[in-house]
Amino acid sequence: MNLSWFEDFLALSSTGNFSRAAETRHITQPAFSRRIKSLEAWLGVALVDRAVQPIVLTDAGSWFVNVARDQLARIARLPGDARAVEDARAATLHFAATHALSLTFVPSWLRSLEARVPTTPIELMSDVLQRCEDSMLEQRVDFMLCHAHAQVPGRLDRRFPSATIGHDALLPVAAPGPSDRRGSRATHRLEAGVSKDVPILAFSAESGLGRIVSALRGPAIEGAGGTTVFTAHLATVLRSMALDGRGVAWLPRSLIEDDLRARRLVAAAPMSWRIALDIRIFRADATHAPAAKAFWAAITSGGEVA
Repeated sequence: MNLSWFEDFLALSSTGNFSRAAETRHITQPAFSRRIKSLEAWLGVALVDRAVQPIVLTDAGSWFVNVARDQLARIARLPGDARAVEDARAATLHFAATHALSLTFVPSWLRSLEARVPTTPIELMSDVLQRCEDSMLEQRVDFMLCHAHAQVPGRLDRRFPSATIGHDALLPVAAPGPSDRRGSRATHRLEAGVSKDVPILAFSAESGLGRIVSALRGPAIEGAGGTTVFTAHLATVLRSMALDGRGVAWLPRSLIEDDLRARRLVAAAPMSWRIALDIRIFRADATHAPAAKAFWAAITSGGEVA
């Protein structure tokens, strides 16, 4: 099918004559007739009654006049519609953030930027770190937020500009023991050379927090008798399991601050087992729309840029 056939047919319907229609379309009459026949073959119906002069449209031909006009008008609008879609996307900031930060850090961080950053629509994708990194590498988002540690480089390090925009910590915690509901002692506790058969609630390999815990505390956990009994992508799921007394979990302080204050969760290892974290934002290296450039300039004007 060729869209020019629609224009050919409209010329024929307005002139009622193959020769005059061919002239308006700047082609020979035989070539014009072949194009009308091709259109009829594609539709599977006759559009004109060639037995009379001037030609008469069949019922299908009369119907197709309005269809052809409508379709050509819709196609003519496509460039403008496409530009409108592109303009709308350019005006929207596209973020990817790990689940833990989407829940705890992102809302308050964005609120703190309101005085410095122009009001701009934001679209947030929340997922595990691996898929957030994929979105950044595939240029599907403008910015990505995640927890980070200098000794555990991620896939985006050294490939994208980044800035430190906050700090957090991973704390080994567990539910308080039943004999002391004030929470001075955890139900399960890790101590080098002391503990054994301690149930560990672990992050999956796709989790950025899981990568950090495994790299920095994996051998120590194993040496202290820690045994993984449950694995999940989400810190919120591990928090629920820890609250239920199912084991020790390394959880972001930003997620469990209320639990610590209420002593629903307590320290399950010495202070030295805690892991300090940065919260980092990565910027896509593709050419930025004005809104994205303005946002990056605003957040890095007083921040620590890597």
